[in-house]
Amino acid sequence: MENETEVSTQEQEGEAEVELSFPVQMNASLLYDYLLHHAYTGSSGILGTCFGLLGLIAYAKTHFILYLILGIILILYLPVTLRYRAGLQMLQPVMKQPLNYEFTEQGFTVSQGEVKQSVRWEQCTKAVSTSLSIVVYTGKNNASVFPRKQLGGQLTDLLAVIARYMDPKKVKIRY
Repeated sequence: MENETEVSTQEQEGEAEVELSFPVQMNASLLYDYLLHHAYTGSSGILGTCFGLLGLIAYAKTHFILYLILGIILILYLPVTLRYRAGLQMLQPVMKQPLNYEFTEQGFTVSQGEVKQSVRWEQCTKAVSTSLSIVVYTGKNNASVFPRKQLGGQLTDLLAVIARYMDPKKVKIRY
């Protein structure tokens, strides 16, 4: 009975009960995995690869070396530059500290040191999975990345929270 009173009081004050919380420490391979997924699910990554393949096909038919060079450049450019960008981002001081996440029925809060940012579930545009992470987009180019290995046993809890509060049409997660 005492717990019910506490929850009611918290809800009246605008605070929601935390359902799930965990820290996330980013690293270059996790960031690269996210950037690859983001790039190759968009039109620019797909078109670049298609044009690269066309260059290789043109080389196979004509043996004109420029087609081979162009094809290789178009295919390798994006993954190489994304790897470089991930490495550069990891050199920033903000990436050295873990991000702390707290999930409630209203949304989630990410904090690092004294800085806090809250995101309501309605602001989440989609949730997807990569081989290494669960990604919740909060805008076209903004996302929160949750590494599968770091979550351990909390992975199923995170998936349950996402499924409970996000619109099912926005969730494209393969477990």
